[in-house]
Amino acid sequence: MKTDTEKEKKLTYALNKLKNLSLQNPTLKIDLENLNNQKNQLEIEKKEIEEKYQDLISEHKVLNQKFDDINRQKIDEQKKETEFSEKIDELNQETDILLEEIDKWQM
Repeated sequence: MKTDTEKEKKLTYALNKLKNLSLQNPTLKIDLENLNNQKNQLEIEKKEIEEKYQDLISEHKVLNQKFDDINRQKIDEQKKETEFSEKIDELNQETDILLEEIDKWQM
């Protein structure tokens, strides 16, 4: 019987110790708070980076449009220059023909 009583006392003592145990680990709680703060900070940074990325995409589209416009202008200018050169050549040919006609009339 003595052993049953001793076992009961030991068991009661162990149960009381278990009831009094705190299941919370303070360093774990602090670590979780730190991780949560870091997560929040990373989410804020991610949002800022995504906004900057969208801004860069918009700026890229605008710059591409400007580049295309400049290329079109350059092509148009080259076309006009070519047409102008052709007109000058035509005028030179007409002038040559006229000079030949004048020479014929003077003879």
